[in-house]
Amino acid sequence: MKAYLLDLDGTVAASEPLKARAISLACATYGVDADHRVYAEIMGQDWTSVTRHFFDAYRFDPPTDDFNARFRRFYVELIEAEIAETLGATQFVREARKKGMNVAVVSSAAGWMVQIVLAKLGLGTAFDLIVTQDDVTSHKPDPEAYLLALARLGIGAQDALVFEDSYAGLQAASAAGCRCIAVRHSFNETHDFSSAIRVIRSFSELLD
Repeated sequence: MKAYLLDLDGTVAASEPLKARAISLACATYGVDADHRVYAEIMGQDWTSVTRHFFDAYRFDPPTDDFNARFRRFYVELIEAEIAETLGATQFVREARKKGMNVAVVSSAAGWMVQIVLAKLGLGTAFDLIVTQDDVTSHKPDPEAYLLALARLGIGAQDALVFEDSYAGLQAASAAGCRCIAVRHSFNETHDFSSAIRVIRSFSELLD
């Protein structure tokens, strides 16, 4: 292995429940009582697909920019108050760097979401490369983000190991030709990880 390519939300950071709650809170400002657990049905896909899933499920259609601004306010507040790493993730990243591995974040989230989470976790400068939704035109399960990461790092798919927490992410990694370790948590219990070479619940399992 020459590189680890890690998804962020739900993989490095235990942020998926916070994102789900922020969406629900934003929906509530329009008088919509949205169950935050609906997020588990669409988790891992691009932001437009996520918000459209909620809009269709609860039959309302707010202005996109307005909804996103409301979501951002709630999400930032939750990140500031409650964000945590997936157990062992920070140590795993730092030890990989010490061993000379390239370590990258490959996320479907917007750049501002990625930056605020990494900064809060103290990982703002911990990665050799960060690829976000802003860098690609097609999003997971499309492999574009992973192919871009491989190209920028100058390595082949056989030299990279991906870490993901969603079925869409595993599909993207597989389509890029990469092997993948899946991270299981409370929001992805129904996701199919049969294509992963291993399933973990914390990076501490790998450190051990």
